[in-house]
Amino acid sequence: MTYVIAEPCVNTKDTACVEVCPVDCIHPTKNDPEFAKETLLYINPDECIDCGACGPECPVEAIFEENELPEKWAQYKQINADWYKKNR
Repeated sequence: MTYVIAEPCVNTKDTACVEVCPVDCIHPTKNDPEFAKETLLYINPDECIDCGACGPECPVEAIFEENELPEKWAQYKQINADWYKKNR
């Protein structure tokens, strides 16, 4: 199980979740060159330790446990995974 960032993050990219992640699995950060061109942040499904620290910090409630991801945003599970395949 992992956490997924979904549509409410689009064009918001608040990095409060990045700051509390104990394993630094949320990217891009403000220091990453690709931060400006991305429309949302992504959680690395291979590195996420399922601690849940990120969820409460998200001001737009865009972070969900994989099994609680609303069906209307189900595609964001693959969007997060694909971003890491392409960028890491």
